[in-house]
Amino acid sequence: KGMEVAVHAIGDLAFEKVLNAIEKHPPRNGRHDRLIHAQVLDDELIEKAARMPIALDLQPHFVASDFPWVIDRLGKDRMNTAFAWKTLMSKGILCAGGSDAPIEPVDPLLGIQSAVLRKSSHEVNGPSYNESECLTVYEAIKLYTEGSAGIIYKEKTRGKIAEGYDADFTVLSNDPFTIDPAQLHLLDIKKTVINGQIVYEK
Repeated sequence: KGMEVAVHAIGDLAFEKVLNAIEKHPPRNGRHDRLIHAQVLDDELIEKAARMPIALDLQPHFVASDFPWVIDRLGKDRMNTAFAWKTLMSKGILCAGGSDAPIEPVDPLLGIQSAVLRKSSHEVNGPSYNESECLTVYEAIKLYTEGSAGIIYKEKTRGKIAEGYDADFTVLSNDPFTIDPAQLHLLDIKKTVINGQIVYEK
């Protein structure tokens, strides 16, 4: 029908099958198909994905809920390219951040924090998993703002505070770029504005 598709693909075989289908039936020029999750990949699939008209809908909070038990399920070798958001973004693939609610908490601050820290919620003072894949706070926030706007083709009107863009923004209780990232989940939402209208105020 000429429409783009959005497909859930957590495992590497599912991801490979979707990429093969997109190769045979690509979206219209200037459009992209969306793959949701993209959690278990390998180097070959990442390189192939980077050459294709796709965007990735990622859920960083899965690190907090899936580690450390996911290591036993996948094996240490496959973990090198699993949950590899920094690598995927570095390849120029359009990526957006989301929650997968109600499976994970809907709070975007938790997802942003998970992308930055990559720590398990099951381990008090545990390690960061695949630390080389940790995003900066800026990269993580961009994933949820510019990335989320781009994945729905609103990159010229939403996702950043700029002239000509919709006035969509949230006012936080502190500066997320200067506080300890371990405190990101404690930030209060003071005000939310959508298209210039205050829709929430504490």
